[in-house]
Amino acid sequence: MQMSKIIGYTTGVFDLFHVGHLNILKQAREQCDYLIVGVTVDELVAYKNVKAVIPYEERKGIVASIKYVDQVVPQTSMDKMEAWKSLQFNRMFVGSDWKGTDKWNKFEEEFAEVGVEIVYFPYTDGTSSSKLRAVLDKIMK
Repeated sequence: MQMSKIIGYTTGVFDLFHVGHLNILKQAREQCDYLIVGVTVDELVAYKNVKAVIPYEERKGIVASIKYVDQVVPQTSMDKMEAWKSLQFNRMFVGSDWKGTDKWNKFEEEFAEVGVEIVYFPYTDGTSSSKLRAVLDKIMK
C-alpha cells in the first residue's frame, strides 16, 4: 500500500528575509513531503500598505534557494482556494497571528470541505520585516 505524498503550501511576502521566515519554511517542510511556497508579487504587497524593499524576482530567488523549499510560485491573489485549485496541496501552513480571525475561520471551513488541513505556526517573537523596515527608515532619514 503506497502512502500518499503530503503536499504543503505556505505564502508570504518574504521581504527583508529573516529567521522568522526561515523557521516557518523549516517547520512546514518537516510536516510535508513537498513544500510549495507562494511569494507575493509586488502588486499584491500593497495589502500591507507598504512597498516591498526587495523586488519580487529577488525575493523569489532567495526563497527558491532555501533547502526546505521544493517549488516557488507567484502569489497573485489573496484567494487561497484559487491557489488550491491549481496546486492541489493537502496541508497549508500559516502564522498563528491569523488563527481565530474571521478570514481564516472561513478558510478553515472551505478547506475542510476539500480535505486540506491548516496548520498554524507560532509567530517568531522579536523579528519581523515591519520591525526591520522601521529600523531602516530611522537610519535612512
